[in-house]
Amino acid sequence: MLSNVVSSQVPLHERFGGIVPEIAARRHAEIITRIIDRALREANVELSDLDAIAVTNRPGLIGALLVGVEAAKALAFVAQKPLVPVHHIEGHILAPSLAHPVPFPHVCLTVAGGHTLLVLVREGWKMEVLGSTLDDAVGEAYDKVAKLLGLGFPGGPVIDRLANEWEGEPVEFPRPMVQADNYDFSFAGLKTAVRYYLERNADNYAVGAVAAGFQIAAVETLLAKTFRAAEAFRVQAVTVTGGVSANRYLRRRVAEEAQKRGMEAFVPPLSLCTDNGAMIAAVGYRRWLRGELADWTLTASPSAPIEGF
Repeated sequence: MLSNVVSSQVPLHERFGGIVPEIAARRHAEIITRIIDRALREANVELSDLDAIAVTNRPGLIGALLVGVEAAKALAFVAQKPLVPVHHIEGHILAPSLAHPVPFPHVCLTVAGGHTLLVLVREGWKMEVLGSTLDDAVGEAYDKVAKLLGLGFPGGPVIDRLANEWEGEPVEFPRPMVQADNYDFSFAGLKTAVRYYLERNADNYAVGAVAAGFQIAAVETLLAKTFRAAEAFRVQAVTVTGGVSANRYLRRRVAEEAQKRGMEAFVPPLSLCTDNGAMIAAVGYRRWLRGELADWTLTASPSAPIEGF
């Protein structure tokens, strides 16, 4: 990995309480060439030195995706390099392997943006989706609970901080779908349980207790499904990836549960948890080796099935 430049838009969207697609797309258009130039400088390479251009073309916000796709097509055309389309979630699944020697097979818990899913990853990065979210992803639940508590956007880091600082008893919330005979997730009910609790205790609750209770319920639900799948498929390793994998409680608990079962747990460094170009390049490299290239008709897709990537 020669460079991995990231430009965050969080300060632009904070005051709106969430991502505004139009603002995101405009900012992408404004800054993308500067980010590309900086990445090349940090890597100490010229465009002509590259073997291929990889780009996320699915899924995501259509405006932002289009900016990336058109920039990648322009680069590939000018430099006469192959163009490689990449599924965003596949990038997250490969992210832990950029920092750790992750063995096969393993179970990957992906907690990124609007996605929460469990994937069985076999030799050669062959992937089978075991379960996904039926409604709110866990990251969305964090943001919505933070909004209920008046904590601003993004909600994940502040809830994590408040939960870790709280020294009293946490509020007890339900673990959604833990007993269900599948590997799917649902966090809408947990969010609703928090809302009802706040309504019932409008003048008598501690924000830290609510944050801690919500976080424990969310993380324990994720881990219950993850390790149930790991044991069912007899793997010896699990990975956790995506933006929520930066959560300190989740990182600590997955390591503890893996050790308890004699398994290994791999989580990317913080720089590879949130969206980044390195993970897309990792997938692009493998697809380039397999000859899975795109032509100039490549476009962006806001929604794309997880199955098959």
